[in-house]
Amino acid sequence: MTLDGPEIWGWHGRTLSSHAVHPDHGECWLRMISAPEDRAGGKIWEGNREAAVLFDGRVHKPVLHGASQDTRDGFAHLAELHSFVSEPVCSSSPVLRQDLDLPSSWWSSLRKDLEQVNGMPTERVAVRQEWVDRSVPRFLDLPAPRITEWATAHGDLHAANLTSVTPVLLDWEGFGLAPVGYDAAMLLAYSLLAPGFADGVREAFPVLATESGRVAQLVVLTELMQSASRGDHPELIPALRALAAELS
Repeated sequence: MTLDGPEIWGWHGRTLSSHAVHPDHGECWLRMISAPEDRAGGKIWEGNREAAVLFDGRVHKPVLHGASQDTRDGFAHLAELHSFVSEPVCSSSPVLRQDLDLPSSWWSSLRKDLEQVNGMPTERVAVRQEWVDRSVPRFLDLPAPRITEWATAHGDLHAANLTSVTPVLLDWEGFGLAPVGYDAAMLLAYSLLAPGFADGVREAFPVLATESGRVAQLVVLTELMQSASRGDHPELIPALRALAAELS
């Protein structure tokens, strides 16, 4: 296998990826993640491999060709070889800053794929009620909502994880059970600076207008406010607070 692309670092340098050419699979995407040996495991470590079992061939996502793990000098290293997706992503950043002109077929495909994801049973958990109880009052100054409806979610749905043609859904490491409407709420929250696209999210996912969708939005807003408190995407804070006020 030959690496022939630039090195791409993931969020906070957690992963390292590159375009590659494999003798059997052709164009591929090689993704590597490392961690101290005693911390190698859990949801993020296993996510892409578990998602491949459930979703490869069922939704539009990169296919996992194989994975290999090695441990040396106290560190574990995991390499995953995925099919290469040539379509451009909708945004280079999770925060969408300009509206996109996308056909109705794009929205229909995304909705169909998320319906497939929602209906897939899993024991993985992306959101926990205990975290909601602690965090919503802290970051939104609102009472914590009770999650009564759960479904499997992609877990990190934003414009940088969606391609602009099909769309293909990228980066499945965080999938798991979440409030009904969670993926749509995540896509909406990250798109608040692009009001036309945000309106498209609301139109494509009417669940957002339901009580379950309100709960999902409060959960997502809390997550992004917590992330912003650590320095991630502070430009979103005014829009997040405004939406939280509408939902309260």
